[in-house]
Amino acid sequence: MSIDEPSPASRWVQRWSHLVAPGASVLDVACGSGRHVRWFAQRGCRVTGVDRDGAALQALASVAETVIADIECAPWPLPGRRFDAVVVTNYLWRDLLPTLLASVADGGVLIYETFASGNETVGKPSNPAFLLRPGELLKAMESLRAVAFEDGFEAALNGSAPRFVQRIVAVREPSAAPALARHLLRPSETGAGQVKYSDS
Repeated sequence: MSIDEPSPASRWVQRWSHLVAPGASVLDVACGSGRHVRWFAQRGCRVTGVDRDGAALQALASVAETVIADIECAPWPLPGRRFDAVVVTNYLWRDLLPTLLASVADGGVLIYETFASGNETVGKPSNPAFLLRPGELLKAMESLRAVAFEDGFEAALNGSAPRFVQRIVAVREPSAAPALARHLLRPSETGAGQVKYSDS
């Protein structure tokens, strides 16, 4: 990969992107250089990227709405806005978790992946403030319906460093939805894979 070539989307994000329909609104929190902003924009989504790095966001302005904000030390820059998908990778600020949950619209999905306890034994980050405790992400998202959750060690793969990680995909089911919800665990052969609700 050249220095100018953006990093590929996380394998976890790629795996669960079928739950996000083309045209959906997507919020990428602490988006950095924008690998997931670009990923969802290429899939036909309306993407908003939030980060404190204005230079990184400037490069994304042609494909997404960009918001420069310090989401740890200043008020949340998108009050009241809700999105069909909220994506967070390699980022943890515990005080922000309730805001992220509130940003998921009815029928929307949260895709979250970040480092967990144990990572201090293999690399950075090693500060406990930035490492999820066992099962913490699942508990924090208990107001949503978990579709998939992982909590464990990932060996080095394709040049990536080994790491301890937690990942979740969770949906906010509409209050008026029928009892049976179909959250496809992989894309269908027709390519239709977003959350589906059925009364039969």
